[in-house]
Amino acid sequence: MEALQPLDVLRVSTVLEDYLDQLAILGCIMPASYEGRPDAGDIVGNEVNSVLQTQKKLELRYEELMSARSEIKGTKWNGSEKIAELRQQIHETAGDLKRSNHVFSGTMKQSPLSPENLKKVQADRQFVADIAAEMLEELQTSGTFNSLLQAVQWEKEKKNDMYNTIIREEDGRKQIKALQKQLQDIKKDKESEVQNRNELIAHLKDQLQELKAKTNMEGKYVRKNTEHQVFQTQKKCHQAEKELEEEVLELEEKLEYWMEKYDKDTDAKQSELNLLKASKASDLARLQELAKQYRECEQVVIEDRIEKEKERQCREQEEQEVKSCIKIQAWWRGTMVRKGIGSYKKPKKGEKGKGKSKGKKAASKKKK
Repeated sequence: MEALQPLDVLRVSTVLEDYLDQLAILGCIMPASYEGRPDAGDIVGNEVNSVLQTQKKLELRYEELMSARSEIKGTKWNGSEKIAELRQQIHETAGDLKRSNHVFSGTMKQSPLSPENLKKVQADRQFVADIAAEMLEELQTSGTFNSLLQAVQWEKEKKNDMYNTIIREEDGRKQIKALQKQLQDIKKDKESEVQNRNELIAHLKDQLQELKAKTNMEGKYVRKNTEHQVFQTQKKCHQAEKELEEEVLELEEKLEYWMEKYDKDTDAKQSELNLLKASKASDLARLQELAKQYRECEQVVIEDRIEKEKERQCREQEEQEVKSCIKIQAWWRGTMVRKGIGSYKKPKKGEKGKGKSKGKKAASKKKK
């Protein structure tokens, strides 16, 4: 923020100094309480009357808007825009009426004659005086008033927080009412459910008595029937027991026969097993001997292969050397022929005939 001009700073400083002096005087002359003063009732009455008049105006306004909306709905003319506007006004008036009720209830709860309210007034006066003194000091030092703007912003935020708290409290009350209504509905449903359950219990008790009588009759019949079945079963069991005893004797004879047969077969199989073990041992020794012979033969075969490979490599090397020698001899002969070295030397003119005869001799020697 840009600093004020010195003249403006002087004017504002003068006003603030006067304002601080008035606040100081007000703090000195304010009583500790309005209690005992003859005009204390008038002070409270005027404040309550102003709040009541504001509330009555809002109630009349709300009734007028509601009657206007009912009239528009009763007519055939469809004024959707007018109805929307009335709804908005009704919503705003209802909010103002709620806030007015809240202020009225706070006014009735907190009397301005109490020492607590006077202390609040003194605290507010001291807060304003501190802000004014801080602003005066800032003006005199830097020529700005940022402290005042910060204080105003802080108070706005504080007021907004208070309004938000009030709104949250109203929402909480609405939720509590809705939950209470829901609780009453649930209670009614549960009471009706309990009544239905009691009726059902009485009906079931009647059915239980009938079932008990029926069960007693059926029990007697079942008992007699069971005794008869037990007698028949015992008779069958005695007969079956005799048959089983005969079968047990027959099975014991068969068991003795099979035990003797088992002992004989076990001895025979044991002798066969001993023979197989002896055969296995001899076969294992033979196998080890054959494996040793195989390893020896394999070693001999490997050594023979290595020798043959060496001989093959020697033959290939000799053939390569012979080929290389032939190539070197052919190259050397060609070089001797081209350059006329040794027996291939070119003869002179006088020795042409001799040279030819020598050449023929050399050619015959090569053929030989």
